[in-house]
Amino acid sequence: MLMPRRRSAVTRRAGLLALAAVAAVAPVLDAIPARADSVRDDQMWVLNAINAPAAWRVSEGRGVTVAVIDSGVNPEVSDLTGSVITGPDLTGVGTPDSNPNWGMHGTWMASLIAGHGHGGGGSGIIGVAPMARVLSIRVITNTGDPGYARYERQPQARHQRELATAIRYAISHGAGVISMSLGSGGPSLPVRSALQDALNHGIVVLASSGNSGDTAMAKAQGHAPYSFPADYPGVLGVAAVAQSGAPANFSSDNPSVKVAAPGVNVPAEGKDGGYWLVSGTSPACALAAGVAALIRSAHPALPPDLVRQAITTTTSHRPAGGYNDEVGFGTVDAAAALAAAARLSTERLAGPGSAPGLRKTAAEQPGFSADSHFGGGAAAVPPPPVAARGPRRLVVFCLLAAICLAMIGIATSRLVLMRRPRHAGPPEPLTAPHEPHAPLHEHHPGLHEQHPPGPPA
Repeated sequence: MLMPRRRSAVTRRAGLLALAAVAAVAPVLDAIPARADSVRDDQMWVLNAINAPAAWRVSEGRGVTVAVIDSGVNPEVSDLTGSVITGPDLTGVGTPDSNPNWGMHGTWMASLIAGHGHGGGGSGIIGVAPMARVLSIRVITNTGDPGYARYERQPQARHQRELATAIRYAISHGAGVISMSLGSGGPSLPVRSALQDALNHGIVVLASSGNSGDTAMAKAQGHAPYSFPADYPGVLGVAAVAQSGAPANFSSDNPSVKVAAPGVNVPAEGKDGGYWLVSGTSPACALAAGVAALIRSAHPALPPDLVRQAITTTTSHRPAGGYNDEVGFGTVDAAAALAAAARLSTERLAGPGSAPGLRKTAAEQPGFSADSHFGGGAAAVPPPPVAARGPRRLVVFCLLAAICLAMIGIATSRLVLMRRPRHAGPPEPLTAPHEPHAPLHEHHPGLHEQHPPGPPA
């Protein structure tokens, strides 16, 4: 376990957020405090990497609630004041929120999503969606939490049920986006069911893809182990990249990765009100969740699958071939994603969880939609190779078929009559009914008798 280390100056060295990839859904994160007076300057590379300042001209996330399913969020820190709704604590360990190790990780993530700064907004952390609200639901503990050991001893099935309960709580309390900077190494039916319910309610769901990219297991297998919930269908899995745009060495490489975002030395505000440099796929997930919140604010009727499409089709630093399992389709671009969402919204296509009144996509209605699949709309669709047949032609074809069947029947009957044998008189019986049968021991002339072999000549 890597513990936080304090330094007097901003440092570019940060630890690793490690997902509990086998037993629990609890992250472990190492972070380094940064000077408050340099926070915004140090944060700008992160915001520029995902093109957030340009996106703010269109949307700042107003009206959207992002459910942060994590270790809890302190609603009193300066950069989140007035933006946090406190939900339930589902961990079952009873740690009070007054404990300094309660909610450290969750507060970091919330500040990256919806931080609004302080001192007029020019100081501190500014989140990707600064006008959004955060719904905090606690399902994991930090390593320094007094209840951490107790939490670790709980069965994995309980952790998964708690996560499913948190997702359903987010659904029932109006979340438009769910952000989960956590993961486990195996799937869960209750979680899978809850996530499908969230998608059906029009909620965009994101999760971190894991921090096992540099582990011995990953090197032996050629890829990192899968991480859930990032690998569930409909969830946008997020990997981490460095300031250079290159994949972070710890970031998991597997097919759960859909996009990437900054995840190395990312400034964030902690539960203690201090500023930290955090590393891992956790901050990457939070940043991408902020982009989803911008889209939901500007286009609230856009269904989750099209929000994901807007994000994945407009990325920067796209890998060769368009996709790989290190960065997915590339680094999220907030401004480009918003523009794509606007185009998709004008087409008024419907998908799972979409608002009523939208027309269905071609995948959800019979046949194909010409204006969705052919450039130029219906005019560009070539005519069918065979003209449609009216009722008159159908009657003619039926009559012709009946005549053909009658002719076949007549020809078959004549063939049967021609093959029947002809006789001069009445047929003879097979045996004479009054003729006595010869006894079995009588020998008839002309038949060869069998004798036992005699002695050799």
